[in-house]
Amino acid sequence: ETTDEKGELAAAKIIADELRCSGVDSQIDNWDQNRANIIAHIKSANLKPALLFVCHLDVVGPGEAAWEHPPFAAVESNGKIYGRGSTDMKGGIASVVTAIRQIIDAGTKLQGDIILLCAAGEETDSCGVGRFARDCGWLGKLAGVVIPEPTDFAVVTAHRGLVWLKVVTKGKAAHSSAPELGINAIGSMKAFLNELDKYRFDIQPHPLLGTCSMSINTITGGKAMNVVPDRCEVGIDIRTLPGQGHHAIIKDFEQIFTQLKQRCQTFNAEVCVDRAVEAMETSSDCAFVKDFCDIVGADKTKAVGFTTDAPHFKNLGAPIVIFGPGKPELCHKPDEYIAISDLEKAATYYKNIILRFLA
Repeated sequence: ETTDEKGELAAAKIIADELRCSGVDSQIDNWDQNRANIIAHIKSANLKPALLFVCHLDVVGPGEAAWEHPPFAAVESNGKIYGRGSTDMKGGIASVVTAIRQIIDAGTKLQGDIILLCAAGEETDSCGVGRFARDCGWLGKLAGVVIPEPTDFAVVTAHRGLVWLKVVTKGKAAHSSAPELGINAIGSMKAFLNELDKYRFDIQPHPLLGTCSMSINTITGGKAMNVVPDRCEVGIDIRTLPGQGHHAIIKDFEQIFTQLKQRCQTFNAEVCVDRAVEAMETSSDCAFVKDFCDIVGADKTKAVGFTTDAPHFKNLGAPIVIFGPGKPELCHKPDEYIAISDLEKAATYYKNIILRFLA
């Protein structure tokens, strides 16, 4: 289990042990007791640009729904491995590590370095890649960045970004037998959400990614049945397009607050950013992507609506491709699984990718 509560350290140690079997040293960056990144650098003759593989160790929790198989037991059944993270994305990690070990064990002489990063916190705050990115000047020139997220072997070159906003309405507590003496923060939130239903983003649809989206996913408010609530909070997940910044969205929300304040002087609200990740887009016409597609037998690339750690590596100036085993529609669901045949297929693909670009 590598949820935020359990941390990633145990998984990082397993990967380190596996790589050590092929004589590959790695470094574990450990903080807050159980949070961890693991970085492996397989050095070469350094005649070609390196390949960077970026994975994430963490998983979301199993949720409240019943599972047919225990979520953290990695049960093998009917050619599949069941468990939280099997698809998102420990399957991809296993395939990359297998490919690296096969190349090392075969004694292949590489002309470019392999760099493997398995990071913490992708599902929540990208804390792992943030730590890595602050001190990655040693990387040198990269041929490309490969992110083995589950794409069912589609070559993904674009995805939407995200902005997680927290909106808080503030009121005044009072005994619920005399609600007129208080200011109901839940009522204020209701007024805001009614206005939000009418809100439209001021941005044109993207030719590949379509439109941005918004979903109100959490709400909390009130402390007791006999107390007028003085605070209410909602969490809003907005999926953004290339070039769409979150500052304009916040300004729009603040304008809604102003309009509501003009109608009702007791209205009081604020908004803050909980997390923001830019959208990502790599040109499908660049040489790296064309070669990548040739290696895996893909005749076209794809864009997806979900978000990855990819945008954190845009400043490296290298093309980024998302490509991995597993069906993305299984992510974050009960009885998540991955086919063993897909793990084997992915390992072969990653091995061929490394050999094409680095041998």
